[in-house]
Amino acid sequence: MNPKTTELQDRTRRFASQIIKYCQSLSQTPAAQEIGVQLTRSAGSIDSNYRVACRARSLAEFIAKLGVAIEEADEAKGWLLLLVESELATSESTRDLIREVNELIAILVASRKTADRRRERESLERHAETATRRRPHRK
Repeated sequence: MNPKTTELQDRTRRFASQIIKYCQSLSQTPAAQEIGVQLTRSAGSIDSNYRVACRARSLAEFIAKLGVAIEEADEAKGWLLLLVESELATSESTRDLIREVNELIAILVASRKTADRRRERESLERHAETATRRRPHRK
């Protein structure tokens, strides 16, 4: 496996682990606990969907799973921001987590854009090959 892939898998798992620990420190209010559950699910889904993407059977499947990982990362960011805005957490306690999820979003989006360009290039190449085969030979 590509070292960058392994590094990102480690990073998404580490983020999910940090979120679990963070959520354990939240107050025991019903709102904080419910947001903690949702935040833990979305952070875990970033990791699991990226891992699945890395084992995709096709480029289309890879792109789709990356899209899900990006959506989950954005959801995790939303929950973190909600905790701060509702004063269930401080901006200081979430700063590093928000920075990390922003970086993960940027990396995953860049990876999806690269894969989209590759898919487009492969599509154009297939189209050109098909057009060449259909063209009658002239003498």
